[in-house]
Amino acid sequence: MKYYIIAGEASGDLHGSNLIKALQRQDTDVQVRAWGGDKMEAAGAEIVKHIRDLAFMGFIEVALHLGTIMKNIRFCKEDILAYKPDILVLIDYPGFNLRLAQWAKKRGIKVCYYISPQIWAWKEGRVESIRRNVDKMLVILPFEKEFYRKHQVDVIYTGHPLTEVIEAELSKPATEISEKPVIALLPGSRKQEIRKKLPEMLTVIKHFPGYAFVVAQAPAQEESLYLELIGSQPVTLVKDQTYNLLKQAKAALVTSGTATLETALFGVPEVVCYKGNPLSYFLAKRLIKVKYISLVNLILDKPAVAELIQGDLNEQRLKEALTALLKDKEQQERIQNDYTRLWELLGSGKASETAAREVISLATEI
Repeated sequence: MKYYIIAGEASGDLHGSNLIKALQRQDTDVQVRAWGGDKMEAAGAEIVKHIRDLAFMGFIEVALHLGTIMKNIRFCKEDILAYKPDILVLIDYPGFNLRLAQWAKKRGIKVCYYISPQIWAWKEGRVESIRRNVDKMLVILPFEKEFYRKHQVDVIYTGHPLTEVIEAELSKPATEISEKPVIALLPGSRKQEIRKKLPEMLTVIKHFPGYAFVVAQAPAQEESLYLELIGSQPVTLVKDQTYNLLKQAKAALVTSGTATLETALFGVPEVVCYKGNPLSYFLAKRLIKVKYISLVNLILDKPAVAELIQGDLNEQRLKEALTALLKDKEQQERIQNDYTRLWELLGSGKASETAAREVISLATEI
């Protein structure tokens, strides 16, 4: 069968790649055309647009790139019509994908949405668009199932795909990055967030001379971006080694997003960092109705990991939070207990296999 998959960010590329592999195990004749990244391409997808050209975050940033976004949407519609897929699979990326879902539904194209947009956090009204235009919603967070059932959406909870990925990774030995104890810096996957957050993260290096600070380079970003920000500071930059880095890190400074969950599942104590365009943050603070910005805290429904947001993301607060992670035994024990609970909530099933089975079932449904 012919699958058209759209992912617009690094996390979507990861989960999309594992979905493609699962589809290949369950369907003997898989053809995939996609918007995604290197991982989806390596899994066998023909990439139409790369995620490095798609990821815009924040109200102001999206507005500034609206022309490019609308041009991409027009091109995508034309490409789908030319390809004639058996099913359209949308992975998160709501500003783009919800438009495509509405358009595809009107043209009789089956639509499966894998990994829900965070509409339970803001823009809950979008659930009506999903109910009308999405044939099946596949969710990966435990509380999302009840949310969609309440709104009469056909929903399946697959479990979280990161658990299967990280379980497999934890069985492999780590390749040593430094003889010193390691602190991981994960400043995000988009250029604009890296420019905002990495300089703040780097300010604490001088306070921890006995540690090796290691930055994880995002697959879609050039090395020069990081070198410009790092300058002459004693920092190691690694590419395609994020999981190897997390397997040996004693602590981590992590940008908000999927990386917070990955870090927790590896058992690494973390400080969650967020800093954005001031106007975008001002607007978001008034629209978003969740208590926390990190997935770890949202799933556990408690402040399990520290969150430093906007003005609080500064040298002094980072130093204090990181010192606590490295020195406070009581806090370390509490965090590990919370991480154990996190694994229990997310399960260790086969999310990608479940998702692939549901996609194929919808595609072949008469």
